[in-house]
Amino acid sequence: MSDTSPLDWLSGALRQWDARHLRRKLRVRNGPQQPTIVFGGKTLAHFGANDYLNLANDSRIVQAVQTAMTRHGWGSGASPLISGHTEQHAEVAEAVARFEQCDAALLFSSGFAANAGTIPALVGRDDAIFADQKNHASLIDGCRLSGAPISVYRHGDAEHLELLLQRSNCNGKRLIVTDSLFSMDGDFAPLQQIAQLRERFNCMLLIDEAHATGVFGASGRGVAERMGVESSIDIKIGTLSKALGGCGGFVCGQQSLIDWLINRARSYVFSTSPPAAGIAATATALEIVRQEPQRRKLLLERATALRDALRALGFKTGETESQIIPLRIGPADRVMEITQQLLEAGFFVPAIRPPSVPEQECLLRISLTYGHNETTIARLIDTLGRFTTAHGA
Repeated sequence: MSDTSPLDWLSGALRQWDARHLRRKLRVRNGPQQPTIVFGGKTLAHFGANDYLNLANDSRIVQAVQTAMTRHGWGSGASPLISGHTEQHAEVAEAVARFEQCDAALLFSSGFAANAGTIPALVGRDDAIFADQKNHASLIDGCRLSGAPISVYRHGDAEHLELLLQRSNCNGKRLIVTDSLFSMDGDFAPLQQIAQLRERFNCMLLIDEAHATGVFGASGRGVAERMGVESSIDIKIGTLSKALGGCGGFVCGQQSLIDWLINRARSYVFSTSPPAAGIAATATALEIVRQEPQRRKLLLERATALRDALRALGFKTGETESQIIPLRIGPADRVMEITQQLLEAGFFVPAIRPPSVPEQECLLRISLTYGHNETTIARLIDTLGRFTTAHGA
């Protein structure tokens, strides 16, 4: 019997990742999601979560889940088209549709599953996709799975998108795909210009509002609401796991879209339904978003103040206008060094490295939440200011 294994190559590959400061390792979090986090018994100010409205551990959310557990138990036991679609799933889907002011909504096990299933259900090899260069990995994978030719336009560049549309000789369906709020850069897609191109070139328009739902717009529906282009969005995808503090993803739009996805989105058809109790908190979260607009208002006010302070210190934060604030550092070894120093100073600010960003474009990503008070934010600014002196911004 051979002493070698077909997987022996992994050890050398992992050593190469170690040498490039790119290897990730799982951390064990102790306790619930909070504005603080406990790693290895050490409590840190937590600037790494997508819990933007500080709902993940809200007592009302916890109570909603406990009530649903009593009513539905835990496991769904089957795919939604077999027997996994409960009254709770139906109620939450209706609540999402009402919130989004759409005909209907469909729940997925995750936002990734929503993107990976929806795009291939809408287009194929005889169609064409036009995608932003910095779209989330789930959008990229959904586009690739579709088999449709993909034209990638420069990030946020509507003029480049227009040029690609003009040059396209596709006689099939055309689909424009973009995040509304980009998770690494914290900036917005130019949805007003894209909406005009959608009309002019007779395209379908799909946007992912994962990081914007609950945070932007007068009612918290996202960037499309903020920019006044909701009527031009054909397919809106979102997540229940960020500002809404739960788990799962959703797609919303006209009834025919949802009817089609029920039959054609493989990540929906062939996945066991998420537990009813797992998505039960969504209706409560949406009601909190409706009744407590001060959460997103205060969050965005503090985000503006933090961005201004960091820019004054000389940090390169790009075009961010949101609660996601990137600090562009450069090499992976340097960003890891600063992350470690922040940990020692009592802050968890994650380092973002390839493949999430290109080589030499590593960054620290600050995710601000409603739960961060002014004192904690001031301490972060002061600590980063000392790093600026030591390292340069």
